[in-house]
Formats: sequence, structure tokens, C-alpha cells
Amino acid sequence: MMNTISILGSTGSIGRQTLDVAEQLGLQVAALTANSNVERMEAQCRKFRPRLAVMTEEAAAKELAIRLQDTSVKVLAGTDALVDAAVIPEAETVVTAVVGMVGLKATLAAIREKKRIALANKETLVCAGELVMSEADRCGAEIVPVDSEHLAIFQCLTGREGELHKILLTGSGGPFRGWTREQTRDVTPEMAVRHPNWSMGAKISVDSATMMNKGLEFIEAMHLFGVTPDDIQVLIHPESVVHSMVELLDGTVIAQLGVPDMSLPIQYALTYPERKHSRSDRLDFTAYCLLYTSPSPRD
Repeated sequence: MMNTISILGSTGSIGRQTLDVAEQLGLQVAALTANSNVERMEAQCRKFRPRLAVMTEEAAAKELAIRLQDTSVKVLAGTDALVDAAVIPEAETVVTAVVGMVGLKATLAAIREKKRIALANKETLVCAGELVMSEADRCGAEIVPVDSEHLAIFQCLTGREGELHKILLTGSGGPFRGWTREQTRDVTPEMAVRHPNWSMGAKISVDSATMMNKGLEFIEAMHLFGVTPDDIQVLIHPESVVHSMVELLDGTVIAQLGVPDMSLPIQYALTYPERKHSRSDRLDFTAYCLLYTSPSPRD
């Protein structure tokens, strides 16, 4: 298991949950990055004492540096400084949880340093998947997906090279699943971020509500697993218990199941190939499975 991590995007939903997991596992934190949330970043730095903190907004970095004057945390500014956080020598794993293409340059830099990439920034593969995967192969860097669907596929395919027939990528359908066009005319951003199963950041919640996120995940899966569009089928699964499945050459279907809790895929991405005890709830099949009773005997 890795002992020291760097988190790109530590003040967002995935970043905060990663820090919770790191604390539970007793991992060290070498670097943290954020965009502009100085208050939250200061609190994280005081708790986890990273060697480096990066704020991509210049004004936010200046304010953070003033606030952390009494600590040994080094503060850098700008998007280019994300690379410094990604390649910091102490970190064995880099969690890429930033939003958008801003994570691409830093991810490539970490790959070239042979870091493990715990990939939660799907735009990196959507925008440059062929480049990123080929560079990882060339450098011998490990990419472990953090998205629950892709980590499910990753786990189902481990040790089964050459056996894949089809990826069955699941999606909850979001908060507006089953709504008519008429019903969706009056939806608000507040309604869109109320995902029925997952606790996520605003952007990914809205993308989930529009199903755009599933399109991004479709492209991400193509690059992660080296498949074509014809090899992927998207299935709506409102309960979010089956995180994804794979159909093998002989017709066998293997699924990965669990409660909808992002701390589980985050933890496994950090501990792979080991598994550690987690504080997550256990899956109660009786809460999700239909219970059938025998029909009454006929007279």
C-alpha cells in the first residue's frame, strides 16, 4: 500500500473524501491544490501539514501564504504549479480530482515520474486519452480509476486479460429519470444537484442530471480499457448498487456491487491491490432485492 499521496483538487467533493480516507488509513499528505477556497485549504493544511499547497488563483495564493506564515507549508500560485504538486518526490500516488482540462499537464508530469495515478479527473482522458494511456504504458506508470463505474470494470477485469466481450456501464439516470419533457421545463440548478444516491460536487451532479456525465464516462472507458464504442453498453440502474459489469467471451457476466459511497472506490484506488477495512456501510441485499413469496396453492 502507498504511504504518501498528493491531491490535486483537495477542497472539492472527491478531494475532501480522499483526505477522510487518508486519515483513516494513516497516509501522509505531501501536497494539496485548490482553485480559490482559501478557508478550506488553510484548514486542510493545518490538519494534514503537507509540504506544498497550491492555489491556482494568484490572489488566493497570496492570502493563503499570509495565513500559513506560522507553518512550514510552502505556498505556490498558478495552474503551472499543479505540476509541482504532481511531481513532489515524497508522493507515491497522485489523486487527480481537479475539474476540466487543467489536470492534464499535471497528470502527464506525474506519469513521467512513474507515480500511481488515482484518476478522478475524467476530462483528462476525454480530451487526451490516447496520449495519456500511451504515456503511462511507455513510462510504466499505473492508472487506477476512481470513478465507481470504471473502478468496478477495473476490478472485474483484473486477471482476465483477453477475456472481455462487452462492458456494461451502469448509470442511475440522475434525479430526473423518467420525467417527461414537459416536467423538465421548470427544473432548477438546485433540483439538478440533488442526486438521489450519490453525494457529489455541483458540476458532476448537474452532468449526471443531464446524462452528460455518462457520455464522458463512456469515452473514458474506451481509453482506460482499450475498447471501441461497440464494446460498451450503457444500462440504467437507479439503485446504484451494481457499479458496472463485464460480459466475458463465454457469456459469463461479472459485476461489482457495493453501497453508493465514493469513499469505497477512493480507498481501493489508494490501497490497490490490497484491501483494507473501511467505515462505509455494508451492502444489505434485503434492502434492494425484491422478495418473492410462493403463490398460494390452488384449491
